[in-house]
Amino acid sequence: MENLVQIIDRQVVVSSRQVAEHFGKRHSDVIKAVEKHILDLQATGVKVRWFDEHQYIDAKGEQRKEYLMTRDGFSLLVMSFNNTRDVLQWKLKYIAAFNKMEELLKEQEVIPKDLPAALRMAAEIAEKAQSLQIENTQQKQIINEMQPKASYYDLILQNNTLMSVTQIAKDYGMSAKKMNSLLHELGVQYKQGGIWFLYEKYQHDGYTQSKTFPTADGENRFHTYWTQKGRLFIYHLLKDKDVLPVIEQG
Repeated sequence: MENLVQIIDRQVVVSSRQVAEHFGKRHSDVIKAVEKHILDLQATGVKVRWFDEHQYIDAKGEQRKEYLMTRDGFSLLVMSFNNTRDVLQWKLKYIAAFNKMEELLKEQEVIPKDLPAALRMAAEIAEKAQSLQIENTQQKQIINEMQPKASYYDLILQNNTLMSVTQIAKDYGMSAKKMNSLLHELGVQYKQGGIWFLYEKYQHDGYTQSKTFPTADGENRFHTYWTQKGRLFIYHLLKDKDVLPVIEQG
């Protein structure tokens, strides 16, 4: 993950310069927005330390002003940014970065007393990092699915029926495991953390819809369903490889 945030005085913060760069804003405009929020907060009588003014040296060797923002300050600032696809992606990236850095900060406060404890802590950190990476991949696929490219097929295949890979595999007389492996071999999807994801080049085409469902143990389970357009894509893809549905075999 990119170094989107940093730890200063045991607090996770982000620079107004980075926000300006990643969200396509002029830094001077971000500074004005931050200072307006500061005035508004002061007017309410609420004392907060969400924005801290700092100085940095620019490329010309001159001192310039920037603000370091906590998670709350960042959230307040970007709340007003229009949710284009790029903006939403950056918001999600920063949320993930704050989450990860705050978790690491908490873990640094716990010092293992012996080697077994240290090994357990290392394993837990690795597990959390993998979980965060999977969560980011899930969010990225869902965002890309939100805006599929328009095509003539989109107008024809106006069908809200979604299908699991098990249902599609059954049309070919094979198991879901075999179908997933075949789609992987053909460069359509890849597996991460036990979950199948489409490669990014296919995520914009409206082939799938992904959803999360809460489980009894309080976790969220990620499921990917194929649209009718995706089903047609699989049909043509497999047909080119002489793999036909049962009804067309023999």
